[in-house]
Formats: sequence, structure tokens, C-alpha cells
Amino acid sequence: MSLQIKRTAIFALAFAAAAALSGCSLLPKEEAALAPPLVKPAKENYQTVKAEKGDVVVTISGSAYFESVHTDVAQFTGSGGRIEKVLVGAGDKVKKGDVLMQLTMDDLDLQVKEQELALTKAKYALKQVRLNHDSDEETVNMAALQVQIEQLKYDRLQEQYGNKLLKADMDGEVVFVEDVKPGDLVDTYQTLAIVADPNQLRLTLSVDGSDAIKDVSVGFPAEVSVNADGKNETYKGTVVQTPSSAPETMNKDLLEKYSKTLYIQVKDLPPGSVDIGKMADVKITTKERDGVVKIPRSGLRNYLGRTFVRTLEDGDKVRETDVETGLTSQTEVEIVKGLEAGDEVILQ
Repeated sequence: MSLQIKRTAIFALAFAAAAALSGCSLLPKEEAALAPPLVKPAKENYQTVKAEKGDVVVTISGSAYFESVHTDVAQFTGSGGRIEKVLVGAGDKVKKGDVLMQLTMDDLDLQVKEQELALTKAKYALKQVRLNHDSDEETVNMAALQVQIEQLKYDRLQEQYGNKLLKADMDGEVVFVEDVKPGDLVDTYQTLAIVADPNQLRLTLSVDGSDAIKDVSVGFPAEVSVNADGKNETYKGTVVQTPSSAPETMNKDLLEKYSKTLYIQVKDLPPGSVDIGKMADVKITTKERDGVVKIPRSGLRNYLGRTFVRTLEDGDKVRETDVETGLTSQTEVEIVKGLEAGDEVILQ
């Protein structure tokens, strides 16, 4: 091997060794990751209101409707059957004794007429026997007994006939008629119609779900707003029945209604100004307290049996304060202890 070749080989080995020692230094350096910029947290905005002194009024309010004080529920009490005729509709005026519905007669009406004839003949025969001076006492008694027999037959048929007719027991207005048609089968004591006296009305206010109903007694005043001829008129009313004063009844539906209903008599209503079913707005004040510290109900908090509020001080300091409450209305709550008028309360 020549001297020139040896020098070249030595030089190549030296270069390779240097490259191995330098590792990856021949590759471009990776840039370091940039740290995320520091963001200053935004100042939280609170919706607040100042505690203030004022009046807290607890009321029961809602929409009520006029119903009759006196109603008659029309039912077949003798026996059920199939409807033959429906003679009235809701809104009709009726008199006591008017027929509202009729069941199929099955020739019962003809039987009544035939028995009426038999009774008339028996009475005539008795009259003739009594006019005949030759008739003995036994003959007269037999004729009289025949009249009694025919009378009993007639009365029983007449009762059966009457049980086929559903009649109104009072003068008034038909406010309900069951949706039945000829041929439909109805049961005994099924409510088929309701007649109401339109001249004696009272308001019916349902207060289901309100605890305030137990604070209302008979005689409480009520404010009643009625829309008549396009304008609202306000009248004074009086509570005349509450759940605690309701009459006893075995009717489950009526018992349920009484348990959540207030009845109000309205004073000085012009005659004919309202009808059955007319709506009115009612407000009854149950409790009232003047000059107390109060806040909106949305400012009061409850957690694990603790009642407190969150207040804002010096513009950004939040503080929790335990409070004692008093009256609570639909929108406001009285704070008996823990807050002063002017304290800034954070709303939920």
C-alpha cells in the first residue's frame, strides 16, 4: 500500500471518530416550548340588592269561579237502564218536575194506562154496588177490596214508570249533562245532570298546595276583581267556608274538593252582572307586618339545616351570615335577626 493511500485511510477514520463523538450535534436544535401567558382572573359580577325596611304581606290569590250555592244532582235511584231520550242540555232553564232524561219503557207506559183503566172500572163497579139497595155488605166489601187491589197495582206500576223518568228537583239552570245518547246504558246513582240556582252564587277558590290556607278562617275579608263589560270592578267579599268548616260528607270527590277550597260570598254585586262559571280574581290577606327588614326570597339560602345570606362588603368581599326569618310572602321574606337595612345581599 502506498504512503498516499495510508494517509487517506487514516484521515477517513479520524473524521468518522469525530462524528461519533459529537452525537446529534450535527442535527438542528429543537426549539423550547413557550410557557402559556399569564391571564388575570376576571372579577366576578354579583347580582345584589340592599336589605330594606318595609311591609311584608302574606296573601292567598288566584282565579276563582262563580258557582251556585244550591245545586241538585240528578240520578236514577230506582234502577238503571238504557237511555231513550235526553231532553235537556247545559244552559237550559228548567222547573221543578221537568223531565231531564227518560229510560226505555219496554211497554211500561202502556201497562200503566191499562192498569189505570182497570182501576177506573173497579171504582165504577164499587159505586154501582153502593147505589144498588139490594147489595149486601159482603158484596160492597168485595167491590171495595177490588178497588184497593187495582189501586196497589196502579201505584206500583206508576212507581216503576216514575223510575224511568229523571226529573229536576228544583227550579234552576242545567249546568252539567253527562255525555250520553239514546241506547247508552246508565247505572243507578250515576250523575247524569246537575241543576243549579243561578240567583244565589258564591266564588270557589282552589288553593291546592298552599300552606297559607290553614291561616284562613270564616269571616276573613277578600278583595274580588270581576271583569264586566270590558272593565274590572272591585268588590268586597267574605270567606264563608274553609276546609276546617266544611260540612261532613261521605262523597270522596266532594271531600277532596272541600279540603283545598275556599268559598267566598261577594257583596253588592249588581243583579245579573255575573253568571255561573264567571271568573274573578281573588286576594285574601292572611298576615301582615309593618316596618321590618326584608329581602327578596331569592336572596335567602338554606343548606344542611342552615339558613343564611351572602353579603357583599367593600365592593368585592363576600361574607356568609346566618339569619333568622319571620314572615314569608310569595316574593319577600322578613329578616328578624342577622341583617340591617342597607346591607348588600347577593341574589341566587
